[in-house]
Amino acid sequence: MSFNISGKLQPAGDQPKAIKELTAGFKKKNRFQTLLGVTGSGKTLTMAHVIQNIGRPTLIISHNKTLAAQLYEEFKAFFPHDHVHYFVSYYDYYQPEAYLPNSDTYIEKTAQINEEIEQLRHAAVQSVLQHSNTIVIASVSCIYNLGSPQTFKGISLIIEKGQETTSREFLKQLLTLQYERNELEFKPGLFRKRDTYIDVWPSGSENFLRVEIQGGVISALTLQDPYTAEKKSLSSFHIFPAKFWISEEKMRAIAIANIQNDLAKQIIALQKKNLPLEAERLKRRTQYDIALIKELGWCKGIENYTRYFEGRDADTPPFTLMDYFPRLASTSSASRGGQDGYLLMIDESHMSVPQIRGMYEGDRSRKKTLIEHGFRLPSALDNRPLQFHEFENKFSQCLFVSATPGEYELKNSAHIAEQIVRPTYLVDPVIEIRKTEGQIPDLIKEIQARVSKKERVLVTVLTKRSSETLAKYLKDKKIKACFLHSEIDTLERPKILMDLRKGVYDVLVGINLLREGLDLPEVSLVAILDADKEGFLRDTTSFVQISGRAARNINSLVIMYADTYTKSMKKAISEMARRRRIQEEYNRKHNTVPAQIVKEITYTLRDDLEKVEKEEPKREAAREYVKELERRLDLAQRNLQFEKAAMLKARIESIRTSTKSKQGEKKKKN
Repeated sequence: MSFNISGKLQPAGDQPKAIKELTAGFKKKNRFQTLLGVTGSGKTLTMAHVIQNIGRPTLIISHNKTLAAQLYEEFKAFFPHDHVHYFVSYYDYYQPEAYLPNSDTYIEKTAQINEEIEQLRHAAVQSVLQHSNTIVIASVSCIYNLGSPQTFKGISLIIEKGQETTSREFLKQLLTLQYERNELEFKPGLFRKRDTYIDVWPSGSENFLRVEIQGGVISALTLQDPYTAEKKSLSSFHIFPAKFWISEEKMRAIAIANIQNDLAKQIIALQKKNLPLEAERLKRRTQYDIALIKELGWCKGIENYTRYFEGRDADTPPFTLMDYFPRLASTSSASRGGQDGYLLMIDESHMSVPQIRGMYEGDRSRKKTLIEHGFRLPSALDNRPLQFHEFENKFSQCLFVSATPGEYELKNSAHIAEQIVRPTYLVDPVIEIRKTEGQIPDLIKEIQARVSKKERVLVTVLTKRSSETLAKYLKDKKIKACFLHSEIDTLERPKILMDLRKGVYDVLVGINLLREGLDLPEVSLVAILDADKEGFLRDTTSFVQISGRAARNINSLVIMYADTYTKSMKKAISEMARRRRIQEEYNRKHNTVPAQIVKEITYTLRDDLEKVEKEEPKREAAREYVKELERRLDLAQRNLQFEKAAMLKARIESIRTSTKSKQGEKKKKN
């Protein structure tokens, strides 16, 4: 099935040339290409047209969750009739398993899993396996171990209306797929049994499946909305496993035998090193895990044993999301730059490529300590992210996308398509350098000038504490300000950005999250505090990226507060001046007039609160619905979003009152 771009946006400026060059390059079997596009030049639309022209499943990697969420929104709008999905780490909090020998401290793995993101991950994987017109927007979590795609798909279950089965057989199959029975709570990954039907909530689905079995035959399949109880009759349904790491029964005995064999070897190795305590610890922990695997087919930390179930040798690459995409026709396709498989795009590659490179070493050093002290078998080392050379072997063609591509991208690309002229013909912002003395009063004066024109402001600082302190100070001055940094919940970050665009906030104070990719046409001023503090957040690349946040507004201005003129400042200002000259020359030559970007404000990753307010859940779904609202209430309170918290609290009370009233009416009738 081919991709189809929808919407009124048509390529303009340098976009048509870039689309033509990149499409031709991939069809000529170029393995690596780069789209060097200035901020606001419409790189995302160019990417979308390349995807449509090439017509293959596409994986887009972004280096942070906020930008991944924004890309998801944009591609969802470009391809409303295709399958666009979001795949990022599902941990709100994650403390990996570790051992500190100096203090003899063992730290057990603790994590708070975001169930909404887990559901989105499952939906992404299932779409890749089922639909060729799939685009997945992912963070670098896509290079981590995910389990075998062959097992995940092979163990899945297709059921059809009229199929012969019994309730007992179907329940047994659900348990094999790691679904759990729960008659009180109902959410993805669970099922419940009633007299004539079984409800199962597939992982990755927003709706649950009702399977009616009568006389040893599936008499009806119905997909239902858990809150509104809307129904859709089906003739068949594909149920995938509830968990990614799952063992096939036929492989289980072989895997357990190999685990026991490696356990015996490792115990001998530890004893030879005169480490009897470590040997005994390893024996007990591993035998306990084996007992659970035998009984349930799963145990806590089963990902550390996955290579046994997948039949992989030691030190071989793990299966990742990339393995779920169509495989290459031959092992040499990658080196030839063949057109098999899928298309990979790396957004903001100057940040994403180094991040992908660095994942492996940090993971390995922590696990080596666990193995040396008897907490894990050596197989734990094979539950890891990909090494960079392994990552390179997982795809056939790749497009790097950046305003400031790095050395790796420039060196390897067979073609670099430049996109300097924006489709709106806006030019790069003017840059002013001002002294740090009196910078906050000066900043407030500039903010007030922008607010009076209904424009927005971004302020970048160097630390989380200073972002929070400055945001609070601006609030005290009656300025609608908010801070944004890595401690804000994953799905809440894009909501804050949307609130900035809507005018809920006029100023956003941040650190590194305000660098790459944020599409905020209402922002006309970017203020960079401590611009002369040379370093990672104040190097040439950072300045070009930060300044670009204002490039989507016709009244753009960048103010650098600094007392010295650093080398990075000079290089960044020089490069932006070069681009500005090219853009102004193009406008003069073609008699084009810069136009302000007007972009619709959308947010689909999480239902808007306004939508929640209008929903009226069915009585049987009210309990689960209230639990979901309570979870959102807790999140709002922790993020100090008091207005949202108050609205959610009122909504919860309204549902509870309504439910009690309906129950009272029912009792009176009886």
